[in-house]
Amino acid sequence: MKLTTNTNVSVDGVMQGLGGPEEDRRDGFERGGWAMPHFGSETAALIGQVYQRADAFLFGRWTYEVFAGYWGAMADSDDPIAVALNTRPKYVASTTLTDPQWAGTTVLAGDVVAAVGELKAKPGGELQVVGSLSLVRLLLDNDLVDEITLLTYPVVVGQGTRLFPDTGPDLALELVESRATAGGVTLQVYRTAGRPRYGAATADTEHVN
Repeated sequence: MKLTTNTNVSVDGVMQGLGGPEEDRRDGFERGGWAMPHFGSETAALIGQVYQRADAFLFGRWTYEVFAGYWGAMADSDDPIAVALNTRPKYVASTTLTDPQWAGTTVLAGDVVAAVGELKAKPGGELQVVGSLSLVRLLLDNDLVDEITLLTYPVVVGQGTRLFPDTGPDLALELVESRATAGGVTLQVYRTAGRPRYGAATADTEHVN
């Protein structure tokens, strides 16, 4: 299977607390709900299409609990996101979760990197990681991510946990798809392409900055 990540971010890369003021107040975060003013029907349809691509989902423990509590209670809904999440296999990386209540869940309690490598080796389409910051960073560190999907909202939050750390692995990306809603939410799908190339400015490029 191809491993993809599905992340909602602000223009400055924040992914914390997009859904509401009380969603995630860790580390004193006070600006939750920044995505909601931009979440109209067009954005919802675009996100639903992303979820529908998945053959299976992979979560970290914290994101799993949030999704299980919300989407897991919508098993009878015809919402495209709810349908995808409730009808397809789910995996959660956790050493403490022993009795998941969300139907169709398998706990990856051992070596996450090895377990994900085994999942990727199975036949299938797309294994999609939703949210799950710590897990995404671990997978990137171990070269397990094939594509990165970013839904970027037209807002600078100025506070909160960002997708990419201040120091981390460098990564070249190839743009696969780019779309935008009338409200300014953009979708970019990037294929990972190894290490970036670096170079010095030339006479043709030094005026750019």
